[in-house]
Amino acid sequence: MFHHHHRSRSWRVLGILGLVYAVLLLGIVTIDLAWWIAALGVLVTLPALYEFLTDRRAGLTLTGQELSWFSGTLTQKVPLARIKTARFDTRWDLSVRVTLILQNDKKLRLPHECLPPHRALETRLQQAGLHVERHHFTIF
Repeated sequence: MFHHHHRSRSWRVLGILGLVYAVLLLGIVTIDLAWWIAALGVLVTLPALYEFLTDRRAGLTLTGQELSWFSGTLTQKVPLARIKTARFDTRWDLSVRVTLILQNDKKLRLPHECLPPHRALETRLQQAGLHVERHHFTIF
């Protein structure tokens, strides 16, 4: 069994938010930064602040019978027997998108936030007997 769990609340996010707010405040105090420029800086950080405050959780579990994942309120399970191929697409920003292609050719894209490191997931899926495809830098 393989289990991966991720929380959006972390010390790293808190540190980055604190650093951004400190730099903006320092800019206002020392170089008389315009308030609207500082407000734009704060506005850009609001999605990260929301994620930190709500502490959204995500994860993935692979057992001998099924692959299940959750992200926020989304939960899904797929029996391994229904999966024809697990496709790993490396994108231009070097992130990896994972798509499950089922026996009926329906495609299920796994949410990025629930994914473990892609090499570990690829290895575990191969150990479970699934066919895995790698595609690098496709335009479409």
